[in-house]
Amino acid sequence: MPPARWWCEMSAIFPPNGAHGQAAPAHGDAGFPRVPLYAAFALVLVMLAAVTFVRLTGIGVVHVADAPVVETREFRFEDRPDGSIVVLNTRAEVIETVAPGSNGFLRGTMRGLVRERKRQGIGPEIPFRMVGHADGRLILEDPGTGRNVDLGSFGPTNAAVFARLMDPPRAGSRK
Repeated sequence: MPPARWWCEMSAIFPPNGAHGQAAPAHGDAGFPRVPLYAAFALVLVMLAAVTFVRLTGIGVVHVADAPVVETREFRFEDRPDGSIVVLNTRAEVIETVAPGSNGFLRGTMRGLVRERKRQGIGPEIPFRMVGHADGRLILEDPGTGRNVDLGSFGPTNAAVFARLMDPPRAGSRK
């Protein structure tokens, strides 16, 4: 089949613009309508201006005060050669021993905080601080680096792992 004939047959199946009684658009006029495009652009500019205004002036910003602190404890976490982690209080008493290969959330959280300490050249002598608030929030603070981890943001199951450390130690338990 010669190329010209093939094109004619394809034109019958897929007519070009302007076929079937429709006028062909003027050259350069085909495309997205301009009014909606300008409206979308104006909307984006107004939103950017509003956000800039609020950020610079503070008008419309809602500040929620933290609940009062009800308990604060300090802990050190030490790795053992067998892969376990020992949680110590400030008097170097063992609060809990985390078995090797267990409790991935505690391990991952502490690994991230210790990595930041090493990056900043801070050693393990500064204990980590856990702060319990009246509203039930539990925050793990690293006074050495200034980093804070809101443990509740990882869900109640993961927060409970650290909340257990806030319980007063019972004789003969957790060792």
